[in-house]
Amino acid sequence: MKVGTFSKIFARPRLEQALDALSAAGLESAQFNFESAGLPAMPDELDPGLCRHIRLQFAKRNLELAALSGTYNMAHPDPAERQLGLSRLRVMVAACKELGTGVITLCTGTRDPGYMWRTHPDNNSHEAWADLVGSLERALPIAEAHQVILAFEPEISNIVDSPTKARRLIDELGSPWLKVCIDGANLFPTDTLERMKEILHHAFDLLGGDIALAHAKDLIADGEAGNKPAGTGLLDYGLYLDLLQKTGFTGSLILHSLKEEEIPFSLGFVRGKMKN
Repeated sequence: MKVGTFSKIFARPRLEQALDALSAAGLESAQFNFESAGLPAMPDELDPGLCRHIRLQFAKRNLELAALSGTYNMAHPDPAERQLGLSRLRVMVAACKELGTGVITLCTGTRDPGYMWRTHPDNNSHEAWADLVGSLERALPIAEAHQVILAFEPEISNIVDSPTKARRLIDELGSPWLKVCIDGANLFPTDTLERMKEILHHAFDLLGGDIALAHAKDLIADGEAGNKPAGTGLLDYGLYLDLLQKTGFTGSLILHSLKEEEIPFSLGFVRGKMKN
């Protein structure tokens, strides 16, 4: 299992400088955000030459481009916003071959129109679920045409806020191109920290065979997503990584919710928790 981080953690004037810093930190991979190449996170268009350049710069440093960040609000209450996100996702999917990756991460969204990771009372409505499913029904044929995996992240503030809903979504859509980005710090409703082992086991029992990418951050409270560097909170990392490894997962574990100067600690922490 490789350990990486979000490329935009390393804020540098040029892509090459960001990747140099990422490699020098001892990381092996990155979840790439186009902001690292001076573009919007989800561009309206992509130059194939730039994509080839990005791929070459990763290869020169023996880094893996583990996934692209392609998050937009797939359950936004405004259909025009969902369509705009889909059109930009289409651009990114088509660029994956030139970039040398086969995974794009997604957000299942929220009914909050202002911020895609903020909970909303209508997130559990039939209409919200239908809009999410409709977004994926349009996105998955695009992904299949380019053989790209779309990996959504179960997250307590989003439409898919539990492993059970994640399993439901995968089964309902029935596509081999729909997988999960797992993050152990995102799975704890209010007053459930004492059930941490049970909840983590349940998540991996339901989703262990469908994990395309893993995230590593930490939490200090339940009822909200974690937002602390790995190793500074309450997540049982020994169990989380043991369950991840037992699935046979060999992809990348992506550190996030941390600053550049916090990477050495979190990197050492997660590597120390991995079983050889």
